[in-house]
Amino acid sequence: MVRRPVAAVVAVVLFAEAFGVAALNWFLGLVVDRQNMSLAGLDPDVMSMSSKIGGILFGLYFALCGVVALLVLIRDRPPAGLGRVLLISVAVVHGLLGAFTWGPVGRTAFVFMMVVLALIVLLLMSYDRQETPPTPEPAPAGPSDTDPSDTDPSAGSPPTAGPSDESHLRVTP
Repeated sequence: MVRRPVAAVVAVVLFAEAFGVAALNWFLGLVVDRQNMSLAGLDPDVMSMSSKIGGILFGLYFALCGVVALLVLIRDRPPAGLGRVLLISVAVVHGLLGAFTWGPVGRTAFVFMMVVLALIVLLLMSYDRQETPPTPEPAPAGPSDTDPSDTDPSAGSPPTAGPSDESHLRVTP
């Protein structure tokens, strides 16, 4: 199957992006701090600190999404709940980043973002089609399948329900 290798690639890419985004924003924060730059009268220290904090938070977000992809790889089950929401949101982020990188950064960054977006969507979609469990064979009709009150009016009330072997009707994941 293609699910586990895609989950592995997505996890590695998201961890690399987490480190890259955090390092880039930290570097930009240092540049702003050392150059004593100001934008529209904002305090350079505030700009530097917010760049560093934003980079760390965005890096942690990518790392958390990478952990979800890693759990999908290890468990070989689809992401559920918050994990699925995180993977969908990181796919949307990559779509937006791809759209914004076309002009300022170039086609290579756009293609990279679209490839990562495609991998995340493939990871999400590869688990949508669930394998159907084999259909159970019907039990052969026997004397236990008929109601005794239907055949013999003097039989009285039907027997009470007790434990029965219905393991052929249960579907286990």
